[in-house]
Amino acid sequence: TRPDLSHIDTWLFDLDNTLYPEESGFMSSVESRMTDFVVRVTGLEREEAFRLQKKYLAEHGLTLGGLMRHHGVAAEDFHAQFHDLSLDVLAHDAELISALARLPGQRLIFTNADGFHAERVMEHLGLTPLFDKVFHVHSFGFAPKPDPLGFERMIEMHGMDPSRTAFFEDSERNLKPAHDLGMTTVLVGRQAATSTADFVHHRTDRLTPFLSRALLRDSV
Repeated sequence: TRPDLSHIDTWLFDLDNTLYPEESGFMSSVESRMTDFVVRVTGLEREEAFRLQKKYLAEHGLTLGGLMRHHGVAAEDFHAQFHDLSLDVLAHDAELISALARLPGQRLIFTNADGFHAERVMEHLGLTPLFDKVFHVHSFGFAPKPDPLGFERMIEMHGMDPSRTAFFEDSERNLKPAHDLGMTTVLVGRQAATSTADFVHHRTDRLTPFLSRALLRDSV
């Protein structure tokens, strides 16, 4: 069946592992560098550092949140480690670009990454002209997804109507605050098929065909 998104005029997308597939392996490189950073900051062995990295992610929404609170890490130093990562594994997807271009209304990025990373990845993928604004971790004062405060600040900043907004994410837990605010939620990626959360409205393993077959405001 074609998903009915004819009520939507604001299209909100996570960036990493949503606007490109997890199978690219790019985020594995990000995670590896993150673990290297935790090792340097804490002096822990790599396996223990990885466990701490995931603990901070679960507790703070971002590994960075725990590193800032417990180790005095500066956000700029943390983000800088990703700015020279090779983007070669990220492929330009003409079909995705076409699917995004047909979406009526405003299109926004909502990412827990910093602005430099977001702009660099979007430019490489050819997505920059398709989006009106990037709402990144510095935009919302380190209230990262799934903190409802980040969502509330974004809605206020962009004058969004949650009831007319669709949010696309690869992380199930990040969809709950969007649902609670009245957004239509779409879980993207390999884990979507096994999701049973009642706050997820739509599930798709691949973003492009989902967008391509959706019923839109201008097509009904």
